[in-house]
Amino acid sequence: MSLIAGAHAVVAPYGYPQEEIIESFTALVSPGGAHQQIIERIHIATGVKHRNLAIPLKDYAALADFGAANDQFIRVGLDLGASAIAGALAAANLEATDVDMIMSTSVTGIAAPSLEARLVPRLGLREDVKRMPIFGLGCVAGAAGIARLHDYLVGHPDDVAVLLSVELCSLTVQRDDVSMPNIVASGLFGDGAAAVVMVGANRAARMGITGPRVVASRSRLYPDTERTMGWDIGGSGFRIVLSAGVADIINQYLGDDVSDFLGDHDLKIADIKRWVCHPGGPRVLEAMESALDLHDGQLDVTWRSLAAIGNLSSASVLHVLCDTVYGSGGLVPEPGTPGMLTAMGPGFCAELVLLQW
Repeated sequence: MSLIAGAHAVVAPYGYPQEEIIESFTALVSPGGAHQQIIERIHIATGVKHRNLAIPLKDYAALADFGAANDQFIRVGLDLGASAIAGALAAANLEATDVDMIMSTSVTGIAAPSLEARLVPRLGLREDVKRMPIFGLGCVAGAAGIARLHDYLVGHPDDVAVLLSVELCSLTVQRDDVSMPNIVASGLFGDGAAAVVMVGANRAARMGITGPRVVASRSRLYPDTERTMGWDIGGSGFRIVLSAGVADIINQYLGDDVSDFLGDHDLKIADIKRWVCHPGGPRVLEAMESALDLHDGQLDVTWRSLAAIGNLSSASVLHVLCDTVYGSGGLVPEPGTPGMLTAMGPGFCAELVLLQW
């Protein structure tokens, strides 16, 4: 087993109501106002009420190219990443020098050396810390990161491992693109980061660490879905690929995938009392509720996260995890409560993580 010892989520420094972002984005991509009505309609339909951005709204027009946007990704990302890791270590009552392995993930910027490498001296991590930067998993990476840290800790039960997600989605918006994917993305995605500290079984027992256990995980890659979600990367940076068929894929596959996974652990969907789900957007959440036959507010924590901060790509499911673990989105689960953490992303793919409090 492995155990989630602490987690901490942060948002970018500049917060705005959705209406103000709509006005600014419309002026940026459609200065003559020709697309104003459809932009407003799509942005309102996301269900997002408020978002936080990496830089002030007025500064986006001054980003000359991908390089300028990526410079901001590194600058802001380091600050948010440092805050997230420090908060997660404090929640776990551990020190930076306790960390044996750190994994970082992002799909909204590029850095070499990677963000976690640049944070080693800043946070006081050991110089022999094992590092694993990941790019390309997108929204699924928060769940997949927990699953891969679990795999590592099963083989290193005395170790402490950290997952860091930094996503500054607003820096990828294309100002010359009035396509539906760019309009949807500009109304749905926000900026933030999160970190999770996990420990192996021996370390947890020796130190008396408590928290939700990771029992098992399963990955699922769906056929013929490569163009469902992702990026086309060119001179202007990251141009979003986002198909309207995401909800159809969820309805087709997710119910059976979750049932089969839980069945291998003598559980059924009805046995899961806490759902920690990525807030992909209204249609995605409605498809999940339908595919899994969820009702009576079982995804309320996720819906509230979507409204409050938008979709933060890989960091979002970790924000929902923090709300669940620490009770800010509802009652803290009782010991023994089974839970499921799940997200989906480019591939198109899903990651399922079975938890037990």
